[in-house]
This record gives sequence, structure tokens and C-alpha cells, in this order.
Amino acid sequence: MNRPARTALSASLVLLLLGLAVFLMPPGEDLSQQADAHILKADDGKQWYRGNLHTHSLWSDGDDYLEMIGVWYRDRDYDFLCFTDHNTLATSRDRWVDISKKPTGKDAYEKLKKRFPDGWVEERTTDGKTEVRLKTYEEVVSKIAIPDEFLLIQGEEVTDRFGRLPVHLCATNIKELIPPLHGESVAATIDNNVNALIAQRERTGQPMFIHLNHPNFGYGVTAEDLMRVRGEKFFEVYNGHPGVNNSGDPQHASTERIWDIILTKRLAEFGMSVMYGLATDDGHNYHEIPSRKSEPGRGWVMVLAENLKAGTLVEAMERGDFYSSSGVNLAKVISSPKGLDVEVLAEKGVKYRIDFVGTRAGYDPESKPVVDAKGNEVNATRLYSADIGRTFKTVNGTEASYQFSGDELYVRAIVTSTKKHPNPSEVGEIERAWAQPVVGPAAR
Repeated sequence: MNRPARTALSASLVLLLLGLAVFLMPPGEDLSQQADAHILKADDGKQWYRGNLHTHSLWSDGDDYLEMIGVWYRDRDYDFLCFTDHNTLATSRDRWVDISKKPTGKDAYEKLKKRFPDGWVEERTTDGKTEVRLKTYEEVVSKIAIPDEFLLIQGEEVTDRFGRLPVHLCATNIKELIPPLHGESVAATIDNNVNALIAQRERTGQPMFIHLNHPNFGYGVTAEDLMRVRGEKFFEVYNGHPGVNNSGDPQHASTERIWDIILTKRLAEFGMSVMYGLATDDGHNYHEIPSRKSEPGRGWVMVLAENLKAGTLVEAMERGDFYSSSGVNLAKVISSPKGLDVEVLAEKGVKYRIDFVGTRAGYDPESKPVVDAKGNEVNATRLYSADIGRTFKTVNGTEASYQFSGDELYVRAIVTSTKKHPNPSEVGEIERAWAQPVVGPAAR
């Protein structure tokens, strides 16, 4: 008997054993009244903190200074920001840039001097060219961070590849640089870099995590590459860069589809935990907003935590105490062994649809490769049955509840609004929010 068949049999036993507990539950029962409910709501000393975990500056391929980027987010009511330049930490005190090197260099320079006119900017002339010293992470923290109001976090985008396939991961709250470690496959490349962060965390004792960036950038990472990486618990279901193909194409799965395949396989076949979905900016361009470039303000996470400390935020996210958003705000998310509740913090004049998505035990586990017009296999997530990632329930409104019937492997909620994104990464994009997946009865 294969594993999916055994899973289906186990699900039947679950239905028999838990029948009274599940099927006799009164309709619409308030999950918040359950003793084992996990309630994500601003209350009891906790509050929602808004932040972005993927940001680039002049320390790598961004077009603005760390302090200017930080102020951009601070002025727009973000609570935290993680700097994640490619394969570098902003720690060297002698990094100088020629302001004429980038098309926006002089513009960025003038804006910097205007915002910080008090002698903050250090400049020199070399061979007739004006150069500015890039401030370090520590210097920028001392200048613009505000205790308990605006937090800056040190990070890195570990920028690796396997052959021509890009493999990028963002490390949050690290202390030391993680050089790209490569690997004998895409999966091994991810695994090696993830293990490097785990080793640093264990050695230093500092809370930190790493997440897989934009799997559809260059279509470098498939669901099969990512699903077995045991140390990886996060990936970007939404990335604000217009070139990362969140929606996929006729040959490549969307990031939403990738997420459902990963969740299904990890829970039903590999005995692994869920993977959480992040929304990030991946900002590079800060001088023409809005435009069709990679700009700030498109996607973020909302973390429920006791305080605005990096370690506290990391640990909260590892518990799944957050949701991801490209514009929709949630008032609360309640999960329990009985099901999942979601309430939207509604905006006047905007309508909402709440979809509960998941996979049931006994799903068809078969898949086949994607091939091109000549029959050659394409490097893409394999084609799976529609059993994976089904929409279990749809509610039009600001509140919705899903109660387990007994055979679900997991359920997650996505909230879709009628409001167009003010600065979309894809044409026609509307504002959304993603609640994190809850393990169902069939996978416990």
C-alpha cells in the first residue's frame, strides 16, 4: 500500500474517531471560545507590527542610500525594515560610491543632502568625480531608528545559483555574512545555504531565519526543489518586483500553486511541518514611484508580537503569528483543531472575498513533467491533480469561518479585495492578504 493510500485510510479512521467531536459541532461555533484556540488579535499586550524583509540599497544593486530607504518606510508607518543587499553586509566604513555611476545617482545625492543637511553626508572628490561614503548599518540605526517605534534589522540576500538557475534566499537578523555555498542541485543549493544560517544561529544564539525568495524569478526553483528542505520554513508567495512572475505562465505554476503543492507533499508524504508564505517588496528603485520598476510599498508582513525587538519578531513568525499582505488588513485570525476564522479590517467602499484553500487526504498524488512543443521536459514544477489546493469554501464579506470535516491535510485563507493595487507589480493586480496554513485533522 502506497503512502497516499495509507493516508486515505488514516483519514477514514480519523472520521470515525472524531465524528461526534466534529460533525455534531453547532454550526458557526465561535472558535475563539475553544480552550485550544490560537488567536491572532491585537490584545493582551500584543500588537500588529508591519514590516518588509527584502530591501536593496547602494550597497548592492539598489539606487538609494540605506538611511533614505529607512526614512521612506518610517515615514509611511512601517514598524520594521530588514536590509538585504546581495552577498554583503553594510559593515565596512570605507565604502564610497561615485554619484555619477547610476542614472539616479545625482538625484539620490541631492535628496540625501536635503534630508540630512547637518553634516551627515561625507563626500570627497576623486579624479574630478564626487564620491559619497555609504553609511554602515550601525550608523544608520543610530541616526533613524526609534526605540519601540521603528526597528532596523540586519539581513542579507544570499545570492546563489545552480548552473543558470537563480537561487536566492534572504536571511533575517543575521550577525555574520553567509557566502553562497552552492550545491549539486537546486535543492542542495537551498539546503546548504539554509544549513549555514542554522549553524550561525546555533553558534551565536541569536534568533534568525532564512527564507526562499521569488521561486519564479528566472523560473529557477520548483515546488519539488523546495518541498524537501527541512530547515526551510518560509518562502515568498508574493514579491513586489515586476520581473519575478508571481502568477507564473502557461508552463510554470504560480507561487500560490507552488505553495499548495509544497504543503500537500510535506504534510501527507514527508512528515514535515507547514511552510509559511511571505509578502515582500524586493525594492531596488526609489526615485520614480509609481512606475513599472522594483519599488517599495507593494508587499509586507504583519507580525503579532509583544514588542518591537528583532528576536521577538523572528520567534513570532516562526510560530506562524503573522499574515502577509499587498494591501488588505486583517483584524484577527483564529485557528484551532476545529478550523480557521478570519476577520478583515474593512476599508470603506471596498468589498472582500475570503477563500479557504487546502487539500484532503486521499488526493491523487500522481504528477507528470511539463514539456515544450517538441516534447522536451521543461524545468518547471510538475503538473499535479486539481485535488491539490482546492477551494473548500468561499465567503463574500468581511468575516468567514471554516470548520474541519475531518479529512483535510491543511487549510489556508486568502482574502481578495475589489480595490486595485495603487502600484501593482503585475498589470491588473488587486489588494490581497494571505493567512498562514493550519494543519488539518488528517495530518495531525
